[in-house]
Amino acid sequence: MEDLFEKAPVHRAYFTLAMPVVLSMLASMIYNLADTFFVSMTQNTALVAGVSLCTPLFNLMIALGDIFGLGGSAYVSRLLGQHNYELARRVSSFCFYGVLFAGIAVAVLMLVFERPVLTLMGATATTYPYAAQFYRIFNVGAALVALSIVPGNLMRTEGRAKENMIGSVGGIIVSIALDPILILSLKLGAAGAALANVIGFVLTDLILVYFVRRRCQIVNVNWHESRLHKADIWQILVIGVPASVTNLMVSYQTALFNNYLARYGADRVAALGIALKVYQVVNAIMIGFAFGAQPLIGYSYGANDKPRLQKVIRFDLMVEVVWSLVMASLMIIVSPWLVSLFLKNPAVIHYGGQLLRILLVTTPFVGAILVYTTVFQSTAKALNAFIMSISRQGIIFTVAIVVGNLLFGYTGTIWSQAIADVLTALLGWGLYRHQVARANRAVTES
Repeated sequence: MEDLFEKAPVHRAYFTLAMPVVLSMLASMIYNLADTFFVSMTQNTALVAGVSLCTPLFNLMIALGDIFGLGGSAYVSRLLGQHNYELARRVSSFCFYGVLFAGIAVAVLMLVFERPVLTLMGATATTYPYAAQFYRIFNVGAALVALSIVPGNLMRTEGRAKENMIGSVGGIIVSIALDPILILSLKLGAAGAALANVIGFVLTDLILVYFVRRRCQIVNVNWHESRLHKADIWQILVIGVPASVTNLMVSYQTALFNNYLARYGADRVAALGIALKVYQVVNAIMIGFAFGAQPLIGYSYGANDKPRLQKVIRFDLMVEVVWSLVMASLMIIVSPWLVSLFLKNPAVIHYGGQLLRILLVTTPFVGAILVYTTVFQSTAKALNAFIMSISRQGIIFTVAIVVGNLLFGYTGTIWSQAIADVLTALLGWGLYRHQVARANRAVTES
C-alpha cells in the first residue's frame, strides 16, 4: 500500500486508483439506460411513469451511503497517511454498520409513510399502483443499496480500486440480466424492475464484503471494532454530510430546471431529459477520475507530504480539463444526432441539441469544481466542502435561473447552468487559494 501511495509516480498511482472507478461509473450509466429500455418495452405509459417517479429513492439511499462512504474514506485515507492503522480499522467498521442501521431506519420510515411520500413525488391515481409496487420492494432492500457505497469507497483507501470495480460491475451485470426476465418474461412489471435492482445490490454487497475480509489489511467489517469516540464520528459526518448533499442537489437542479422549461412546452422538458442523459457520459467519467484521486489526496495530506499533494492536485486538474475539452468538443459537433437516437421528434432534436451543447461548453469548469470539492473533502475542510456542495446545482444555480429567466426568458433559462458552472469554479478556486495561503502562513509563523 505504501509503495502505491508514497513512492509510485503520481500518474501511475492516479490511474491505478481512478480507472476502476471510471469503469464502474460507466457500467452504472449503462445499466440506467438498459433499465429504462426494458421498462419502456412494456409499452405501459403508467408503469413507465410510476417507475420513473421512484428515481429519487436511489438518490436518497446513495446520499445516505455517501455520508459514511465518502466521509469515512476521506477520514480513513488521512489516518493511513498518518499510519494510525488501529483507528482506521475502527472507523471503517463503524461506517459499515452505521450505514446499515441508518438505511434500515430510513426504509422503515419510508414504508410507514408510503402514501404521503409517493403523493409528494407526484404519483396520481393512474401511476400510484405501479409506483407502489416498485416502492415497496425497493424499500425492503434499501439499506443494502446504501450499504453498497461504503465498502467500495473504504477499499480504495488501501488501493483496492479494482476489487471495488469487480463488485459494482458484477451486481450491475446481474441486474441487467434479470431485467428482461422479471419485467417481461415473468410479467412482474414495476415489481420486477425493483427486484432486479435489489438483487444486483445484494450481490455487489456480498462481493465487496468478501474482498474486504480477504484482501484488505486495515479496512474491515468487524462489529467488535466499530465503537468510536464522538470526535471521530464528527470527522466522518462533517465531510460525509456535505458529500451527500451534493447528490440531493442533483435532484433539486433537475426538478427546478424542468419546472422552468415546462413554461415553454413539453418538448423542451423532453429535450432536457435526453440532453442530461447524454451529458452524463462525460460527467460520469469526470466524477470517476475525481473520486478515484480522493484517497491519494487524503493519504498525501495525512502524511504531510505537501510536494506530492500539490503534484496530485495539479495532475488531477489536468486530467479533468483535458478529458472534458476533448470529449465535449467531439460531442458538441454531433449533438443533434445524439439526441435523435432517443426521439425522432424534430422539435426535441433541435432543442435537445441546443441544450446539450450549452451543457458541454462549461465541462472544463465542472472538472475543476470536482477537483476542488474532493480536495476539500480529503483535507477535512468541511465548510469549504459544504459551500461547494450547495453552490453549483443549488444556490448559485437557483439565482442564475431565476435572474436569467426574468431578464432573458427562455435563453436565460437554458444558459443558467452554464453560468452557475463558471461561477462555482471561480468560487472553488478562490476557496482553494485561501486554504493554501492559510497553510503557508501557518508554516511561516511556526
